[in-house]
Amino acid sequence: MSDQKTAVIIGAGPAGLTAALEFLRRSDIRPIVLEASDEIGGISRTIRYKGNRMDIGGHRFFSKSDRVMNWWTELMPISAEENGNGDHSIRYQNKERTVSATDAASHPDLVMLVRQRKSRIYFLRSFFDYPLSLSGKTLHQLGAWRMVRIGASYLRARLFPRKEEVTLEDFLINRFGIELYETFFKSYTEKVWGVSCDKISAAWGAQRIKGLSLRTAVAHFLKKAFSRKKMSDISQKETETSLIEKFLYPKFGPGQLWEYVAELVTEKGGCVQLGWRVNKLHVENDRISIVEAVNASGETSRIEADYIFSTMPVRELINSLDVPVPPEIRAISDGLVYRDFLTVGLLVNKLSVTEPDGSPLKDTWIYIQEPDVQVGRLQIFNNWSPYLVADPSKVWIGLEYFCYDTDELWRMPDEEIKKFAIAEVEKIGILKSSDVLDAHVVRVPKTYPAYFGTYDRFDDIIRYMDRFENLFLVGRNGMHKYNNQDHSMLTAMTAVDNIIAGNMDKSCLWEINTEQEYHEEK
Repeated sequence: MSDQKTAVIIGAGPAGLTAALEFLRRSDIRPIVLEASDEIGGISRTIRYKGNRMDIGGHRFFSKSDRVMNWWTELMPISAEENGNGDHSIRYQNKERTVSATDAASHPDLVMLVRQRKSRIYFLRSFFDYPLSLSGKTLHQLGAWRMVRIGASYLRARLFPRKEEVTLEDFLINRFGIELYETFFKSYTEKVWGVSCDKISAAWGAQRIKGLSLRTAVAHFLKKAFSRKKMSDISQKETETSLIEKFLYPKFGPGQLWEYVAELVTEKGGCVQLGWRVNKLHVENDRISIVEAVNASGETSRIEADYIFSTMPVRELINSLDVPVPPEIRAISDGLVYRDFLTVGLLVNKLSVTEPDGSPLKDTWIYIQEPDVQVGRLQIFNNWSPYLVADPSKVWIGLEYFCYDTDELWRMPDEEIKKFAIAEVEKIGILKSSDVLDAHVVRVPKTYPAYFGTYDRFDDIIRYMDRFENLFLVGRNGMHKYNNQDHSMLTAMTAVDNIIAGNMDKSCLWEINTEQEYHEEK
């Protein structure tokens, strides 16, 4: 009988697959990954449709963590080909991290492209730089009187800030002033969450945009405008994450990397099982002893486990425990809110909007600030990677909607959703319906864990779950935290570090989530 220990990992997204590969690289613990769906990558997967590929939500492969950046580029080195930004290579940590001629010949597709970041805001049927610049164009678009109000309200926010940042509204007004908040933040944020900003915890702002303010945005604009030095280091350590100039991107989308990781896990002796939904966790003496899962055919599998990594939604995790859960913990769990996500891919001949010189738009994504439509964001997949589009003469875009699975939009038949989405972007002048060639709808449930509902009591759940010694919560839904991909990976890496070191303390996992600094850098 083998003494090899087993780690059962629930979910084949970034956190789960990172943990699996880390175990195999650094220990003799065998990972078994159970994924409820039939796809690899979680929300970082790549959707395939008629030769075209869709990136769900848009994934910039950038991190302030050297560990994550090295992990990515060791698996998928940076391509030496022309990347659309004038560079044939890029430097990371003062080292050339490009593909060698030998590697390029044997693995021509397992590469990262270097992409130039460009995002804008579409408001008043016009494009605004994101973050806002001090250009003459911006001043003209907003008008002198609005600019005066923006400046005055920002000064007031700096001189007389709201002393307690309880809500997201408090957080944003303190950093941008009420005028800029109401012009560029309020409408879009409420599209994303479906509630007003004064109902959302300030913790969301602290996690997602901690280092961004009007001051940092202006400083970045001035530095960029007056600096003659061309940025060649992809690490961009001194730049706020929201303001980065470049990022890495897998040639065929984010799912390409995670599909490759799943292959490596299998090759190295691990196991990745798709279509198996965990429905019960058996508890003995405050340890999870057996994980039970069921597939679409109704077959049941029972796996003995030494360690459990969960990336499943917290509500589902608590419902799977086979011990009595205190009523107050179950009430908090049942009250957690998730925002769902719907993407409509449109293949079009051309867009009605262009760059000032008449060339195609260069944005990766565009924030739709217009209040008279529901669409929240627009991706142009051609600009993420030309390899996401089967026919380079066409434009392949994604229209992103934030909703609940109880909403009318979510429940519409696909054909009605397609018509609705096309009508919306035609209404705001993005395209003409006559230019649309094809459309595809993708629904992604529980994409965004919300910072309202019973979230203010989530610490009680953390304390309760901590009693299960061999259970580690990692990833976005696993921790009910709006983690970026790299944050999710770091939670998994740190949990594996602790297990290998014989340290079962999990408190450090909950500290990995800030945009501005990473704990390995403190």
